[in-house]
This record gives sequence, structure tokens and C-alpha cells, in this order.
Amino acid sequence: MIKTNVWKMGLILVIPLLVFAIPAPEGLSPMAWKLLGIYLAAIIGLVIKPYPEPVVLLTAVAASAVVIEMLGDGKLKFSAALSGYASGTTWLVFAAFTLSAAFVTTGLGKRIAYKLIGRIGSTTLGLGYVTVLLDLILAPATPSNTARAGGIIFPIINSIAVALGSDPEKSPRKAGRFLMINIYMVTKTTSYMFLTGFAGNALALSLMSDIFHIKISWLGWALAGGIPGLIMLAVIPYITYKISPPELKCIDNKTLSAEGLATLGPMTKREKGLMIIFLLALLGWIFSGELGIDAATVAIIVMVLALLSGVVSWDDILKNKGGWSTLIWYGGIIGLSSTLSKTGFFTWLADWFSQHFTFSGSGNYVVVILLLISIFIRYLFASGGAYVAAMVPVFATVGMVAGAPPMILALAILFSNSYGGCITHYGGAAGPIVFSAGYNDIKSWWITGTVIALLTFVVHVMIGMPWWQFLISQGFL
Repeated sequence: MIKTNVWKMGLILVIPLLVFAIPAPEGLSPMAWKLLGIYLAAIIGLVIKPYPEPVVLLTAVAASAVVIEMLGDGKLKFSAALSGYASGTTWLVFAAFTLSAAFVTTGLGKRIAYKLIGRIGSTTLGLGYVTVLLDLILAPATPSNTARAGGIIFPIINSIAVALGSDPEKSPRKAGRFLMINIYMVTKTTSYMFLTGFAGNALALSLMSDIFHIKISWLGWALAGGIPGLIMLAVIPYITYKISPPELKCIDNKTLSAEGLATLGPMTKREKGLMIIFLLALLGWIFSGELGIDAATVAIIVMVLALLSGVVSWDDILKNKGGWSTLIWYGGIIGLSSTLSKTGFFTWLADWFSQHFTFSGSGNYVVVILLLISIFIRYLFASGGAYVAAMVPVFATVGMVAGAPPMILALAILFSNSYGGCITHYGGAAGPIVFSAGYNDIKSWWITGTVIALLTFVVHVMIGMPWWQFLISQGFL
């Protein structure tokens, strides 16, 4: 472990040192050039992970603050490196983590699952759609799709697979293989349907905003992702069912539901309180424009209500390591991006692309090209956050230079981060959790993921883009 960390840290340190040793390109200030070196080192650190993400980003923030202090002209203060921690985006995600933790601690997530099983889980394919509905219900308030798929849905569906007699070694095809891979493919779809459905969404939107200067509300995002997302959710279980057909077709869902609910016991006050707070959060996000408040403000109010009502305790929040880790590294990467924007780096990058590449007349086509490229590049990243930090600013800048419609390109790239991770079993942190159950093989997983990723691409181009244009014309975006 020590030797591994040494070479990883050596690689990370070499990047800014090389950048520092090379004179800044014409048109770019020395401070912006050095901040870029630190930003690139942070991205590599997120990919190879010599230390946890918060440690990597805190180190990068500290280095950026030093560079600003030493080379700054007085206009940019060292506090610019810390500006990400004052960002509403960071606090929106952190506050939403509180609700996601509450679904686990109160048991409400399990209760909803067993209720759905009793209603529509009479066949194995029906169980696939139970996963769809459960994930769709939880996604608006669960920015960690790892917590949603791996912490709530996976344990329930895995226990059902075992109860149906599907063993990872002896009988994976009986039910488990289909049920497991369906969890992952579904959550990669619900992740792009809501701004708060995946932590990387808010980060990507923040980075896009620095370049395009666009704003997308929680409702606008949900409307844009809703139509293509619902289409895919309608067909994903059927596709996975055909590629990995289960041997068991019919299920005694009434018994499974009754036993699960009996284990949970009567509905508690905390569960009822969470249901009310969850509905208030959705209403607040949907009508935030009419109410004149930011989505982040709604999230913080909801978190406070959950604490004051006893739905969650402060100890519950302290134990939510994912939330705190996200707060630290999200604030860090947003701060680094903000400093690059303020020093004029993205403007310089756009000018550089325009001088060295010809995009004349390609504005309408560049969205499709960049979208397809983004899906294949996503294949190389095991971390959605690292992909967002590394590639979203590049795609946005190229699209801007090519004259692509800013909002259409932004939505296309924002959504592709999630479904582009379908292809591999390491495309997101939930993948290894589901894959480690032992039911799935790499071949069937990659075939299924490739089919779903490419089909989603087609749906987003053929249906999504005209739908987004309609939303723009009607003032929703």
C-alpha cells in the first residue's frame, strides 16, 4: 500500500511541476497556467486515488491558495479557492444526503419496496419493474446512487433472489443474474432524471455554468430528463430480461411482501414524518421558482425540518460519511473550477480551439458527435466525479466554439455522464457492489450495458433533443 501510494503521489506531483516549469502560453496569465497544473493534478488524483477524494481536493485547494497569494494581483483573493464551500450546489447535495440516509435509518425504503412487491411482483419481470418504481421514488432525494442502489435496493432484491432459491454459484440464472444487473441499469437511468438523483449532476451543472452562463432549475432538469428517462425505464427491465432470461418466471409475491412487512412491523412516526418531509422537499424543488427561493435553500430547510422533527438525529448525519466526503471534495473541485474561470482560462481555451480547429457550420451536429464521444470516454472512468471534473469543461468549451446550442449541449452532456457508465461493471460505485454478489458475468454485463447505453443515446438524440427544444421555447429551460 505504501509503495503504491508513493508512485501515485509521485505521478500527481510531477504534473504541476512540469506545468510550472513550462512558460504560460500566449494570452494566458502565469497564475492561470499554474492553477491549471494543480487542477489537472487533482483530476488525476481523483482517478488513481492515492488518498480519499476529500484529501486530494483539500491538498489541491491549499496549493491553489498559495499560488493565488504568491502570484495574485490583488483582484483575486486566496478565498477564491474556498468559494466552492459557499456554493449552493455543494450544500444542495449535502442536504439531500440527509434525506437519503433517512430512508435507510427509518426503514421507509424497505417498506415501499415490499409494498410494491405485493402489488406488481408476481413475476420475475414484475420484480424488475418493482426496482424501477422504487428507484424512481427514491431518486429525487438520494444524490448518492451508490447509497440508493447499493444501500437500499440491492440488499432487498438480493435477499429476494436468495429466497427464490437463486444461488450465485449453483443457480445464478434462476433469478439473481437478471435481478442484479437490472438494479444497476435502472439506477444509471434514474440518476440523470433529477438534479438531486446523482451527486455528479450538480457538480457538472456548476462547471457548465462557468462556461455557458446558463441556469437550470430543479424542475427544468426533471422535465428535461423525464421523457427520455421514462422511456428507458419502460424498456430496461425487458431488455435485461431478454439478454439474461431468468429460469424462474412466476413468484409468490404475496408471501414475500407479507413476510417483509411483518419483519418491519407497524409504520413508525419517523417513517410518517419522513414521508411528509420528502413530499415537502419535492414540492419546494418543483415550485422553487414561484416561491422565489433557491433549490439549495429548500434542501437546507428540509434538512433542518428532519433534524427538528426527530426523523434523523445529528448523530445520523455525523455517521453519514458519504455526505461529509461529498461536501469536502465537491466544494474543493467547484472552487478550483471557479478560480480557473475567474482567471480567464476557459475564455483562453475557447480562443485556442477556435484558432486551431475549424467548426464552421457544425453547430447542429457537434452535439451528437460530442455526445457519442462522451459515452465512449466515460468507459475509461470508474468515477463519475472524476469524469465530470476532467471532461465536462472540455466538451462545453469545444461545443461553445463550434456554435452548438448551449442548453441542448449542456443537457446532452449532463445526462450522458450517468448512462455512459452503464457499459462496464465499474462505471459507478454501485457497480462493484452489485457485481460482487456473484450472480453476473462480465460478458453479459457488458453486452447489456452497451445495448442500453447506445439505445439511450438514440432516445436522447431522436426524442430528447426535440423535447428539450420545446421546453426552451416554452420558457421552462
